[in-house]
Amino acid sequence: MNNLIAGAAQQDISPEDSQFLCGYPHVERYSTGIHDKLWSSALYLSNTQDNSEVMFIANDILYLSRDMTAYVRNLIHAQTGVRPECIMVTSTHTHSGPKTLNNPINKDDPAVPNVDDSYVNYILPKIAKAGIDAYENAREAKIGSATADAGGVGTNRRDPEGPSDLEVPILLVRGLDDKNIACMQVCCMHPTVMHEDSTLVSGDFPGMARIYLKENVLGENCPVLHHTGPAGNQSPRHVTKGNTFEEAERLGNILGRAVEKAIENVEFSTSVQLQTSRVLLDNVPKRHFPSVEEAEKKLENAINKLESLRQSNAPKPEVRTAECDWFGAEKTLTLAKAAADGSLEKSRNRCLPAEIQLIKVGDRNYVGWPGEVFIEYELEVKKQCPNTSIMAYSNGVLNGYIVTKEAYEEGGYEASSAQFSWETGNLLVEKTLELVKETQ
Repeated sequence: MNNLIAGAAQQDISPEDSQFLCGYPHVERYSTGIHDKLWSSALYLSNTQDNSEVMFIANDILYLSRDMTAYVRNLIHAQTGVRPECIMVTSTHTHSGPKTLNNPINKDDPAVPNVDDSYVNYILPKIAKAGIDAYENAREAKIGSATADAGGVGTNRRDPEGPSDLEVPILLVRGLDDKNIACMQVCCMHPTVMHEDSTLVSGDFPGMARIYLKENVLGENCPVLHHTGPAGNQSPRHVTKGNTFEEAERLGNILGRAVEKAIENVEFSTSVQLQTSRVLLDNVPKRHFPSVEEAEKKLENAINKLESLRQSNAPKPEVRTAECDWFGAEKTLTLAKAAADGSLEKSRNRCLPAEIQLIKVGDRNYVGWPGEVFIEYELEVKKQCPNTSIMAYSNGVLNGYIVTKEAYEEGGYEASSAQFSWETGNLLVEKTLELVKETQ
């Protein structure tokens, strides 16, 4: 029985003027052009038998806030009737796109400006339009899934032999005429091939993977939704030969070819069960900060370590890790000052309540987490529920990283810039498993 209708659409959200490119400190990095376009890509699914419906919207941007997500959801709901809690809005986390969110960790960095509200006001209606168009484009469809192996696109960034997850779940949707409607994928890897010396707008390697798939597999009119999974401690750092667009294309092609291979023998169904649920968390554990004096001492130690590695001509990845630890120590000092004057509490409260969203498509659970989360927490969920995919950077953000207890005790860049406690990761896992159990 055919009970599935599906539609997809995309909107170009590339800036029309020069914008500060967000993701790296200390550099006045304003865009000088566009290497590859940024997209908002939407997929709408509906079961006509029980009138259930869901929507995914993936955006080539570093972050979108909880309030921005609410704005987009409400616009879509007003035009289509799709309930806000059935819409997942994610960010790919490219570090070569405009800044959209003010974060207290950048308060003391004179090179990082406040958000240009004109760009935010420009893209939010376009993101909503992608969702509305996907709804209006819906037609009878069939759906299939596969899993790709993205080996080669990156590793654990602190320890290349450490925990990682290079499985890429794929959802492929076609019309009954066999024309591709949309392709959706989840990859647990930071889009950070390009560094602070690049001033061209880009989706980084996920954008290159999309280009490969459109040109060689899916067709130019098929939206490709790329969701970034928990990648807080995952990056291409140890596999790249340089921070160039050639390298971004090489890694993007690795991912694109892996997806191409995985979908060769997809089996499709014209019937699919759709379910949604979510939980809102008000009491998210917050990190306790050192005194300003202690933070200053940590920064001094980080600087000394970095200089020592540079003078000894240490390997480039090791130096880069130390550079990031220096960035993190600076952020700890900024946050310690903000904690002392009370401004940090106000900023963290604007992130709450944090939302965990579950969208079940057939037998696969797609779960949205609002943060930059370490991979260990995703692996724990998959250990107990193998058919579950986590999309990080979803429906807003918990400013900073969600690290493990071990990473917090070690200290380092991610733990140094965290604003919420490592215990938050355990809470995400616990509540996710409860949601999954409820939908079984």
